[in-house]
Amino acid sequence: MSAPAPAITAAEETDAAGFAAEWQAWHQQRLQVLASPHGFLAVTDLHWLTHEPTRFDGIPGQWWVSDDWLYVELATDESLLLNGKAVSGVQKLGSIAERDGFDLGHGETIIEAAKRGGKYILRPRHPQNPLLQDFNGVPAYTPDLRWRITGSYRRFETPRPTLVGAAVEGIEHIYEAPGKVVFELDGETHSLTAFNGHAEGTLNFLFTDATSGKTTYAANRSLAVATPTEDGIVVLDFNRAVNLPCAFTDLATCPLPPAENRLTVAIEAGEQTPFERSAN
Repeated sequence: MSAPAPAITAAEETDAAGFAAEWQAWHQQRLQVLASPHGFLAVTDLHWLTHEPTRFDGIPGQWWVSDDWLYVELATDESLLLNGKAVSGVQKLGSIAERDGFDLGHGETIIEAAKRGGKYILRPRHPQNPLLQDFNGVPAYTPDLRWRITGSYRRFETPRPTLVGAAVEGIEHIYEAPGKVVFELDGETHSLTAFNGHAEGTLNFLFTDATSGKTTYAANRSLAVATPTEDGIVVLDFNRAVNLPCAFTDLATCPLPPAENRLTVAIEAGEQTPFERSAN
């Protein structure tokens, strides 16, 4: 006869309940961001710009790129809002850095002008986009403290430029990797190459695992973590692993994980394949 499972203490129950409540609050905040009227679910199209002036359905003006500057020529009956002011005629809008961009207004539509993989793009976003209107949340694993794992951050002597693929053909992304995190799971040692997060000092990980293409989105998931401590301690809370925009729509240019971030272990935590993809 096998030994009975150890009893869960009152303190452990309290910790688990508080952890679950924190995760639920975070998850609801995440859903609010996804459901925002001009968020990524509002994207209606993806247009690639060239040196040839071109018109696109639903967007005023002719658009082109010259010497790494974005231009638009608006007809006499056309205008756009730039920084809250109406502009018309020929406009030299700016030179956009990689992975950067800005927005222009056109009625209810926000037009995102950006650069991805060295190429200029336009992505109109409309609050009545069916993908956004039909949004009904994101399935996720039940939060579990088991997947809140402590790792060790190992900074590289110099940041390593890392070439990664993209969710669309024809472009690649280059990210600087400042270091990697090593962690233990089920008696085995694993590591993940880190990229810089949105806030200074924070880290972000692009990864796949043995659940990818089964219960989670096949191409990638992302995990943001806080700044490592002075002695290099990092908390990897895989319960907060999220889908990138390409999990919801083909109009995204999301980066793919580097080869070393394709874990062989099953990370049964975080967001699962979106309903929109599961229905396909």
